[in-house]
Amino acid sequence: FIEKHSINQLYVIGGDGTHRGAFRIHEECMKKKLNVAVAGIPKTIDNDVDHIDRSFGFTSAVEAALDAIRCAKVEAKCNLPNGVGIVKLMGRSAGFIAAHASISSSDVDLCLVPEVPTVLEGDNGCLPHVLQRVKNQGFAVIVVAEGAGEELLGESTETDASGNKKLPMIGEFMREKIVDYFRDNGEVATVKYIDPSYMIRSIPANASDSLYCMQLAQNAVHGAMAGYTGFSVGLCNNKMVLLPIPQLVAASPRMMKSNGRTWERVLALTRQPNTVEE
Repeated sequence: FIEKHSINQLYVIGGDGTHRGAFRIHEECMKKKLNVAVAGIPKTIDNDVDHIDRSFGFTSAVEAALDAIRCAKVEAKCNLPNGVGIVKLMGRSAGFIAAHASISSSDVDLCLVPEVPTVLEGDNGCLPHVLQRVKNQGFAVIVVAEGAGEELLGESTETDASGNKKLPMIGEFMREKIVDYFRDNGEVATVKYIDPSYMIRSIPANASDSLYCMQLAQNAVHGAMAGYTGFSVGLCNNKMVLLPIPQLVAASPRMMKSNGRTWERVLALTRQPNTVEE
């Protein structure tokens, strides 16, 4: 197709899997000695492309997730007795959206992410924590990333139409466990479950992402016009740079550090037990 239509610049937009495909196209063009510049533009709301400060779409996703968390708080406060609102957010292997939305909200009492083990009961259990928060304030708000809890539910061997591993139903699982735990402790829980995934995916970019998108596009064109190929663009330490695709995807998808500042901020705000092994 590239040869047939005399394409000399190819811009590939997507996450780490898309970038791996872009680099294979670049290598094939080099083998055939085609004068084609292949440039990647990172775009994934999960923010799991390594090395760059953030990927296009991330801040818009966090902003939209806040609306869902606010709705969950209203539902939890207004549904008696013992209202609990659960919001499931995107994040197959990384909990950046869940963590940043929880921090931005300041209304979240429990945040579950793939990088941190989920413990249900015991001294570090999340269920006793939720029960205590409900007793203290009358309600609780929970945010779960879609990839959390695999150590409890097990990893699926099935894949979806895109070839991605199917994830366990962590949101529904937590809803059932909370109802059961409250009942076992002589209480009744009114749990409302919200899954805004497609609403978040389909929103228009906010101002920050719109500006970032323009910068990415311009720098990708600048790199291609300068004769570079097999590269991607991104923001590193608040500077727009060109990155070799192999280095970009070598450690992707990246994961949030379970002992890093972001997770420490989550723990400080939610006051949930820290289940990270030291």
